[in-house]
Amino acid sequence: MKIAMLGAGAWGTALAIAAAQRHDTVLWARDAEQAAAMAAARCNDRYLPGVPLPPGLRITARRDEALAHAQEEGSLTVVATPMAALRDQLSSLPDGRPVLWLCKGFEARSEAAMAHEVSQAVRPNHPGGVLSGPSFALEVARGQPTALVAASAEPALTATAVEAFHGDNLRIYTSADLVGVEVGGAVKNVMAIAVGILDGLPSAGLNARAALITRGLAEMTRLGVSLGAQAETFMGLSGLGDLVLTATGDLSRNRRVGLGLAAGQSLQQVLDSLGHVAEGVLSAPRVLARAQALGVEMPITEAVVAVIQGHLTPNAAVQRLMSRGARSEFSA
Repeated sequence: MKIAMLGAGAWGTALAIAAAQRHDTVLWARDAEQAAAMAAARCNDRYLPGVPLPPGLRITARRDEALAHAQEEGSLTVVATPMAALRDQLSSLPDGRPVLWLCKGFEARSEAAMAHEVSQAVRPNHPGGVLSGPSFALEVARGQPTALVAASAEPALTATAVEAFHGDNLRIYTSADLVGVEVGGAVKNVMAIAVGILDGLPSAGLNARAALITRGLAEMTRLGVSLGAQAETFMGLSGLGDLVLTATGDLSRNRRVGLGLAAGQSLQQVLDSLGHVAEGVLSAPRVLARAQALGVEMPITEAVVAVIQGHLTPNAAVQRLMSRGARSEFSA
């Protein structure tokens, strides 16, 4: 198979490394200087230092070259940019080109659109889907065991995703619930910030962490179902799996945002120290906006938004959540 990976960040590079073990793969980097450095060093020193690129993986700064590489039937184009660039990437793809996207979140320049909604707006009736699930790019690049889920309304596209990425160390499951997989991928980043905030407070403990993750999963499910997702999706890889990894794993940028805020750093100080995008910071107010428009109660998300916008301290946010009235566990 011929695969074009559009975006040479950590996640795009990691999946290109995985795909290039068995397929003819081209990785496009927007920055020509970065592309040249990667081609010369055979490593993405900026995002995955120390991880060698496979000999067969080609690097280019020419997007037209990458797109031409995957123009044959049976090829695959993958958009590996942040959510902010998805619309531009999709709108300039050739008609009929099947595409997977990797981004997780809600778009800023629309009314908090999810990726599949962006795709329908700019490429109506063209095959598209998402590849998501509990995964740190560094571990995938190193070939450590990982399981992901490919979701699309088009069975042929999920089958192509399996052919492209399923291998000895990377297991690909399939789903028709595109909405559920995308909601899980977006909301888990917000919940990871919440768990990071909680874990950074000396007064909290493991009991509180378990409660927050569980109630975060309930929020995620409520929003997803209200948007048309299947409830069982949130007990799978893109729901519970991705939530647990991102909320508790030391490689999680969103978790580190929460830890930094709990330590008294400003949001800007935290983001400067990361040096990478933390999608949960961008997604949190958009997730809340979609929930409020649907009348879905999401108190944890609301608390995270209040903290990152400076309206509540981390301690006050936890106190607000703990002071909510008693209710049935399976109500809001």
